[in-house]
Amino acid sequence: GGESAGRERAERWLREGLNGYADGHDDLAGDRTSRLSPYLRFGCVSPLELACRAERGEDFVRQLCWRDFHHQVTYAFPRINSENYRHGERRWRHDRDALRAWQSGMTGLPIVDAGMRQLLAEGWMHNRARLIVAAYLVRRLGIDWRDGARHFFEHLLDGDVANNSGNWQWVAGTGNDTRPNRGFNPLRQARRYDPAGDYVRRYVPELADVPGARIHEPWRLPSLPAGYPARLDGTDE
Repeated sequence: GGESAGRERAERWLREGLNGYADGHDDLAGDRTSRLSPYLRFGCVSPLELACRAERGEDFVRQLCWRDFHHQVTYAFPRINSENYRHGERRWRHDRDALRAWQSGMTGLPIVDAGMRQLLAEGWMHNRARLIVAAYLVRRLGIDWRDGARHFFEHLLDGDVANNSGNWQWVAGTGNDTRPNRGFNPLRQARRYDPAGDYVRRYVPELADVPGARIHEPWRLPSLPAGYPARLDGTDE
């Protein structure tokens, strides 16, 4: 950690990683994001300097802009971590067993479990995986976004109130989104962004021997691999 490590990583990223960011930043197994978010969170590197130096990295700069946007929203709405930005409260489920299964990466949906286990192992999670696991919790399981945000905040090295709560509210449809009913189909996301299943294999060793894309739907195998749970949400999509 610290400024020296952050600046060293930033220099390396701008030199070696920026050019492939637009095409590769959603590739879950490729891990081609900058991983600068913890250094940004603690002020070790400057988002303005990064934006100015990333001359042709529009997609990367756009992510920095989202970060700035959530901070501006939080300045205007400081209760963003506890209250819906959009007024009104939906009826949330309060299922502690389901929440614990999600937290520990034992939902039976491999792409979700891989993301949650990466969080526990590294204190970080790929941005695309963050969207998938958050949407699964609030859209599929119907659990309050604040429960998810609290777990993220406890484990993320880059977790801050503005970005963590702002993004969770965006996914839940309670925040700054012109499409509050936006959904993320986790299987479709898995097939698109982890087509060979390499990201899942990296973090869910129970499924390491499942071939190809079949790893995303282990419930269709003749029997579940040893130690891996059945689907928590019970759907067959």
